[in-house]
Amino acid sequence: MSEPQLPEVVRLAQDLIRIDTSNFGGGNAKGEREAAEYVGAHLESLGLQTEYYEPIPRRTNVMARVPGRDSRKPALVVHGHLDVVPAMAEDWSVDPFAGIVRDGMLWGRGAVDMKNMDAMILTSVAEILRAGEQPERDLVLAFFADEENGGVEGSSLVVKERPEWFAGATEAISEVGGYSITVDDRRAYLLQVGEKALIWIRLVAKGRAGHGSRLHEDNAIIKLAEAVAAIGRTRWPIRLTPTTTALLQGLSDLTGRPLDDPDALAAASGPAEAFLRSTFRTTTNPTVLTAGYKHNVIPERAEALIDVRVIPGTEDDVLDELQRIVGDDIAIETVVRDIGMETPFEGELVEAMVASLGRHDPGVPVIPYLLGAGTDNKALTTLGITGYGFAPLRLPSDLDFTGMFHGVDERVPVESLVFGQHVLTDLLRTY
Repeated sequence: MSEPQLPEVVRLAQDLIRIDTSNFGGGNAKGEREAAEYVGAHLESLGLQTEYYEPIPRRTNVMARVPGRDSRKPALVVHGHLDVVPAMAEDWSVDPFAGIVRDGMLWGRGAVDMKNMDAMILTSVAEILRAGEQPERDLVLAFFADEENGGVEGSSLVVKERPEWFAGATEAISEVGGYSITVDDRRAYLLQVGEKALIWIRLVAKGRAGHGSRLHEDNAIIKLAEAVAAIGRTRWPIRLTPTTTALLQGLSDLTGRPLDDPDALAAASGPAEAFLRSTFRTTTNPTVLTAGYKHNVIPERAEALIDVRVIPGTEDDVLDELQRIVGDDIAIETVVRDIGMETPFEGELVEAMVASLGRHDPGVPVIPYLLGAGTDNKALTTLGITGYGFAPLRLPSDLDFTGMFHGVDERVPVESLVFGQHVLTDLLRTY
C-alpha cells in the first residue's frame, strides 16, 4: 500500500498505478476489474452507492451519483478511464507499475494519463462529503474501461447500454485540460474545449509468396514500406478552427508575436510546442508493422497501422487523400472511426473552471485549445452531453508534461496533484 505520510490524492494515484491495467488494443487488455473495484470501494466508503457494468469479461466500468444541493440544476459528469497504454519496463528508469515517489514526483504508467485525475476526482469528492457538505449540483462519477482503444469496449458500450447512468446530465469534465504551460516565461492554463476526430486505419499490401532467395518483383513488404514511408513523409497543411484561432490569439497576446505563423507562436510554449502544433493540422503517424513469419519466406501479405487524427469535418477528404498517397495497390481498412468535436469557449461551466483556477493561481490567463487526441467525452456527446478537458495542474516550466502522455518515465509533481485536487474541489463545491 501507499506511504501514509503522502497526501491522500498521491496515495490513491499510487495505488491505482500499482494495479496494472495495460491495454494493448483490439480487445487485448489485462482488464480494469481490480481498478474498478478499488474505485468502487473508495466511493462506497464515502456512503455512495456504486453500479458496475462489465459487458466483456474484466472490462469493468463503475459509476456513482453524488446528490447536490440543487438537484434542479443539470447534473455534471466527472469521468476518468482506468486503463493505461502498455509500458516496456526495460525502457524506463523505474518500475512503471511501482508508483514510486522520487524527486518530488509520482512516477508510473498512468501518473499523467490518467490515474492522476482519477485520484483527484476521488479525493475531491471525499473532501466534500467528509466535511458533511454536498456539491452544488448532482455529480455523476464514471470510471470507464478501454479508453486507450477508443472506448470501443468501454464508454461506447456504456452510453448505449447504461444511458440511465447519465440521466439529467448536460455537461462533463475529464482529462487533458486545465494544466499550465509556460509561454515566454509566463504561465498560462490550457482549457480543452474540443478534440480532433480519430480514425485508426490498417494498410494492407498483398503480393506473391515465395522463397527469400529468388528474384521477386511482387513483394508485399516492399509495397507496404513505400506506402508507410509516403504517409510518414506527408506534411498536412495548417487548417485552423475557431478554437485554434482563439488559442493563437491567446499566445499572441502573451508574447506580442504576430499571428501569421502558427508554428512560431506554438514554439513560444516550450515543451508543449509539438502538442500544440499537432492541433493546427491533421496528423498521420505509422505506429505498427506486421509482416512475414520466416527469414527465407517472402510473405503474401503485409500490414501497417496508422494513427490518423483529423481536423473535425475533414474526415472523408483525408481518407480520400490517404488512398491517393498510397496508391490503388494498397487497401485501406478503417479499424476505429470516432467523431471530432468543438465547443465555444463560453458559458457558465467554462466561466466556473476559469474562476476556480483564478482563485488558486490569481492573474494567470486561461486559453482554449483543441486536443490533438481524444477522450471519452466523444461517447458522451451521443447523449447530448458537452465535454471539456479539465484536470487542473500547475506545472514546472521545464517539465515536458505533454511529452509524458504515452511516454517513457511518465511522472507528475506531487505538488501539482495537490494543487489540482484543490482546484477541482473548488469547482465541484461552487458550480
